[in-house]
Amino acid sequence: MELRSLMVPAADGVARIVRGVPDGRLGSPTPCPDWDVRALLNHLILWTGRAGTAARKQPPPAPGEDHDFTAEPGWAERFAVQARETAEAWTDPAAWEGDTSLSGGGGMSAAYIGGIVFGEFVLHGWDLAVATGQHPDLPADLVEAAHRQLVPTAAMAREYAVFGPEVPVPEESPQLDRLLGLSGRDPDWKP
Repeated sequence: MELRSLMVPAADGVARIVRGVPDGRLGSPTPCPDWDVRALLNHLILWTGRAGTAARKQPPPAPGEDHDFTAEPGWAERFAVQARETAEAWTDPAAWEGDTSLSGGGGMSAAYIGGIVFGEFVLHGWDLAVATGQHPDLPADLVEAAHRQLVPTAAMAREYAVFGPEVPVPEESPQLDRLLGLSGRDPDWKP
């Protein structure tokens, strides 16, 4: 199944998790070692907005990486709308063609960037869920697609320090655990 047909369910899933983040947990640790919940949310909100413009081959929107989106009232609902709009932009076959950019700099394959966006929804959805005491409820088709997409790109992600070292996970483990281990996450991580 093509990733473009899974973008909306992936976005809706992460939006559900973001809506469930309690205000009192914004300072909690996450599986991403350098980020608490607030930092992870700000990362996700920023790059989801940029992913929407990348799908449309437009320059990225302001503000930048130093902006605290969670300090604004209604941030979770705004993220849900933004995530849905971004996912819908990526359902257009033209979004996956040619080159595009998340940063406004040099372009990369739009198909590669679309895969990054999908992976962000799935993996950071899991990160936020486990960091805030929620169940990620990731459907099997999303996990399978994320794993299939990540297998050929994980080594490069580690090379650029996007992921930490692979966490060894037995081959007979559930596919979600194998996806998490491949992305440098410990499937048994607890806050």
